[in-house]
Amino acid sequence: MITHAPAPPAGSPSPAQPPAEDLYAALEELARAQREAGTHIARRLDWPRAGLGVVRLLSVCGPVQLSDVAAKLRVDTSVASRQVSQLVDGGYVRRTVAADDRRARVLELTEQGEAVLEQMSAQFSDLLAAVFTGWTTTQMGDAAQQIRRVAQAITAAHDSLAEPSREPEHETPHTSPTPRHEEGTY
Repeated sequence: MITHAPAPPAGSPSPAQPPAEDLYAALEELARAQREAGTHIARRLDWPRAGLGVVRLLSVCGPVQLSDVAAKLRVDTSVASRQVSQLVDGGYVRRTVAADDRRARVLELTEQGEAVLEQMSAQFSDLLAAVFTGWTTTQMGDAAQQIRRVAQAITAAHDSLAEPSREPEHETPHTSPTPRHEEGTY
């Protein structure tokens, strides 16, 4: 059963919670909702949920190398490799030799992958149309813009943390190197 999302109230303040905590809680809710929607659609398609992101990425980016898939999905290369291998074994993705660098392998959707992409896109469109039936086009556009803005801010912050620290030539006794964080952890 699909429940409809109420239209967002204009400029309503959140409960008595500091803004950063409220945003964090909202992001957790969004992540859960997105995961649930992806799981729902993956089950309807009898498809691995992780494969949805790879297929969507390949449809948007076209042929790319495995390292590009990992970078764009913001996962470790071993995770992307495992996801892609399942899709290659299933006949949805093919590995080919790059035209510009014969040493490199690129990934692209097969006809079977394109067919699943069409089904997946239709499923997501139907789900979102049903869920957001009470929202205006402007409200949906505003929501998309704000979500992208939040994602870009978090990505920029993560990327700045992941860059090698530029420590002075010699450290003072009271400082230590900034700890490096692994991809996807904080």
